[in-house]
Amino acid sequence: MRVTLSADAKRFMRLFAEATDINPRDCLVEDDRVVFVIPADEMADAIGPDGHTVERVEEKLGREIELIADADTPAAFVESTLSPAAVRGVTISEQGDRVAYVEVVDADRGIAIGSDGRRIETARKLAERHYEIDDIQLT
Repeated sequence: MRVTLSADAKRFMRLFAEATDINPRDCLVEDDRVVFVIPADEMADAIGPDGHTVERVEEKLGREIELIADADTPAAFVESTLSPAAVRGVTISEQGDRVAYVEVVDADRGIAIGSDGRRIETARKLAERHYEIDDIQLT
C-alpha cells in the first residue's frame, strides 16, 4: 500500500533521518507527538543508549516521539503497534471488513488501549495505512 504523507510528516521524517541516520518508513503527526515507523532491525539505534537518541530528537522536534517497529506481516505489524502490551496472538478476519482480533494479556489491556485510547487509535491508523486493516479489536 502506498502511504501519502503530509508536508509536516515529510519534514519530521527528514529531521529524524538527519539526527539518527535512520530513514523512517512512515510518520503520523499529532498535536503533541510524532509517531515514526522504523525498520525493525534499526530500532535499537533509533532509541539509542539509555534512550538518549530519542530524547535528542524530541528536543529538536519539540514534540514527544513514539517509535514503532515495522514488521513483514499484518499480524506482526499490529502486534508491534500495540507494544509494549503483551500480545498472545493476532487473527486477521477477512469476512466483510478486514479486522484484526488481538488477544492481549488481561493485565496489559490498559497498555494496549493507552491513555484516552491513543495507542489503539494509532494502531488502527497505521494498520489501515500499511495493511488495509479496517479495525483492531482487543479480545
